[in-house]
Parts: sequence; C-alpha cells; structure tokens
Amino acid sequence: MSSSEHFLQDFLNYLRIERNLAKNTQAAYLEDLEDFWQFLDSLKINSPGKVDHKILTDYARVLKKRKMAETSVARHFSSLRAYYKFLVMEGHLSEDPTQFLDSPKLPASLPKILNFEDIELLLDAIDTETPLGLRDRAMFELMYAAGMRVSEVCDMTMEQILIDDDLILIRGKGNKERIVPLGGEAKKWLLEYIEHGRPSLEKGYFNEGILFLNNKGKQLQRKGIWFILKKLAEKADLHKPVSPHTFRHSFATHLLEGGADLRIVQEMLGHVDISTTQIYTHLDSTYLKEVHSSFHPRARRKQ
Repeated sequence: MSSSEHFLQDFLNYLRIERNLAKNTQAAYLEDLEDFWQFLDSLKINSPGKVDHKILTDYARVLKKRKMAETSVARHFSSLRAYYKFLVMEGHLSEDPTQFLDSPKLPASLPKILNFEDIELLLDAIDTETPLGLRDRAMFELMYAAGMRVSEVCDMTMEQILIDDDLILIRGKGNKERIVPLGGEAKKWLLEYIEHGRPSLEKGYFNEGILFLNNKGKQLQRKGIWFILKKLAEKADLHKPVSPHTFRHSFATHLLEGGADLRIVQEMLGHVDISTTQIYTHLDSTYLKEVHSSFHPRARRKQ
C-alpha cells in the first residue's frame, strides 16, 4: 500500500499536532503500522478499509506466535486503535474494526519514585540566592512534604498555608479539601519564600493571593513547573525519569516504608478509594519479612 492509500502523512500530522506526541512515540506508531501493513500484504489486502475483526484476530495470533512480549502486543494494538480512530474521525472510514479488539491484560505498572538521596540532590541543586530559587525550593519542599498534585500546587493560595499550626489546607479534585502536616523543612523554606522571594515576584499584579508566582508576577502554570523540574534534574545530573508527580509518589512510598498506616496516607493523598493508595505498598521484601516475623504469631519460632 502506498502512503496516499492509507493517509500516512495526515495521520502523522495528527499525532504531532493534535495528540502532541513525542517523535519517538510517533516513530513507534509508524513501526507498528508498517508491520501490520506487511501482514496485510501477505493476505493480498491493499486497503485499510478491507480490514475486519477476523483479520485483526489473525494478526493477534501472528504476534503471539512470534513470542512477542504482551507489552509490545498491547502497543501494536494501541497504534492500530489510534490509526483507525483517526480514519473514522476524518471520514475516510465509516466503522472502526478495532473497537472490539481485546488487548492483553497487563500488570499495573508501579509508580516511579525517587529515593531520599535523589530528593535531596534535586533540592540542593536549587540556587536559593534568588527569588525564583526561593520559590522553587519552597515549592518542591512542599510537594514532597505534602504529596500534592501539580494542579493543587498551581492553585494554592496564601490563605491555605496555616503556618502557625504547621498545616496546609489542600483543595483537591472536585474541590474536596484535606488538611496535611507541613513539616519543618517545608515550613522553613515557605517562610523564606513568602518573606524574601514572593514580594519581589508580585510586580504589582493582582494575583488573588496565589502562592507561587512566575517571573512576570502571575500564577505559575503546570508547564512551568515541568520545565523547572526538567532543568533542575539536568543540573543535579540525575539520570532518572522525574516529573512533578514523582514527588507525590515518593511522598507516599517513603511514608509507607517508614511504617505509616495506609488509611492515613490515603487521607493525606486525598484518595477516595483505598485501592488507589495500595499501589504504593510495593515495599521491599526484606521489610515485609521483618514485619511478618515481628507480628505474625505463627512466624516466631520457639527458642
């Protein structure tokens, strides 16, 4: 099949512009589709519109015979779904043959976390001699101390800092509120920022008391925090995937590893369902064995 027959360039433009996918992800989609088209060529099928559920099921069997990892099979199916969704959306096809295609069930992926040394490495790389540096130190200390979502950080106002009580009021999803302890280091850097950093950033703008401001005196946005953290990881020479959510994952994991009760961590994270919090219980086997041997009545051997 030629590119014009399956609207390849239009699809790539869709991935790049509308889906905003990275170049590597676009390349992976293209590689998966080329493999699928080779399969179609072997069946003498020369149009994506001639593909039905049976052909897709046969293709799934071919992938299985290759002993391909389930994660790779799932990615192939994801590429096909995106491609056919695009064709239907653009009016090139009237029906999507992938709508009943079953992907292999994958184990839930564990959240990416940083150890405490990595956290300190990042925080210590911040230049706190500038107002922006004070802001960044206070912001990331707060994210690690309270397990906040990046949106919660962006929207936080001065009145939510209950500094005398060493607490913060967090407004989460659905505008639900929760109270979380502030912690000594976070309190220290917040006070430094509020007293010596934020006044220099206000620039005379009306900012509705937003806590973290950008260099123009306006509310710091999610993309800004991502960009700051990316540059900070490069400066700290930290060769690990880092995102604002990494601080939230690390907060929860470190608390649980330290022996915190799961229900308390659930409350501090603002999770409605405790099963969402349970993903953080991927503690090392040594710790689990210690707990089991210490508290299970049948685990303790008689001397």
